[in-house]
Amino acid sequence: MDNRMNTIAGWVLFGCASALGLSIASGMIYHSGKPEKAGYPVESADGGEGGGGGGAAAEPIANRLAKADPAKGAASFAKCAACHTITNGGANGVGPNIWATVGKPHGHMPGFGYSDALKGVPGNWTFEALDQWLASPRKYAPGTKMTFAGLSDPQERANVIAYMNAQGSNLPLPAAEAAPAAGDAAGNAAAPDANSTEMGNAGTPASGAPSVDPAAATEAAKKGH
Repeated sequence: MDNRMNTIAGWVLFGCASALGLSIASGMIYHSGKPEKAGYPVESADGGEGGGGGGAAAEPIANRLAKADPAKGAASFAKCAACHTITNGGANGVGPNIWATVGKPHGHMPGFGYSDALKGVPGNWTFEALDQWLASPRKYAPGTKMTFAGLSDPQERANVIAYMNAQGSNLPLPAAEAAPAAGDAAGNAAAPDANSTEMGNAGTPASGAPSVDPAAATEAAKKGH
């Protein structure tokens, strides 16, 4: 009986020692830690990677509208057609009819149950407002019922806005902003500084001009007389 118990105890100890050894060995071979670079970027619902929103700034909406294609905007509007109609006298759906919406106040369609979040946004549906709304409805009006995540492509938004404007609003497009002239920066850089060595500081000869020793000048004057 004692021998049998000793044998069982021995196997138990051997099993525990084996498990401990395997655990130590696996810990030496496999180690966990944060990778130097993430395997793939995570895109947020608002179109930014990881929600940082640190991408390059988009062109002004006026400049994008100047080169917008309403036909492409009509194709992109198919993403909105499940909830909105955009025909004159069209019925409201999950979202309101948006015929002639550009320039109108927020929540202008009578009989539609807009969210308090959207009704509380001041102002009208300007080109700039529509651009911000289409980029992220939830950022534009926090608490809105709108579940659409937004359009991350700035030019696609401009195409959609141009299409919407052509559906009953027909407002004049804003003037495109002129890009800064390339010569302006070069001209400013080439302008001499009043305190630079090229101009010469007050009481100091300009760079490259011969310096005069006051003592030598005095001696030369004495000899001249």
